[in-house]
Amino acid sequence: MTAERVNPPELSPAAGFSHAVVATGSRLVFLAGQTALDVDGKVVGETLPQQFERALANLLTALRAAGGAPADLARVTVYATDVADYRAHAAELGRVWRRLAGRDYPAMAVVGAVRLWDEQALVELDGFAVLA
Repeated sequence: MTAERVNPPELSPAAGFSHAVVATGSRLVFLAGQTALDVDGKVVGETLPQQFERALANLLTALRAAGGAPADLARVTVYATDVADYRAHAAELGRVWRRLAGRDYPAMAVVGAVRLWDEQALVELDGFAVLA
């Protein structure tokens, strides 16, 4: 895939996301929502950063199994049960993202959710990728 990250100077600076991603490729991979579930289906991690790391790792595992890599991500949506907590941990979450997925950010949004499918889950990530 080729991905052009577009961050117009007329918009606020993009920190931890891209305003737009122009993706060219031949295969789309739609990634289901991933929470901090372990292989036994139990939510692991007590804090938002711990759960974010596991949810992102799960998302990337699904992407790699489909033949993709983090740089192929075109769009990711983050669902958080406490957006204020997410904002408070933004720097730490950014470090987790860079360690696991690199510095090429997809178009992203954070959406507040009353609760997620798994009641103990604090965060869920879904998205799609474009593969060459």
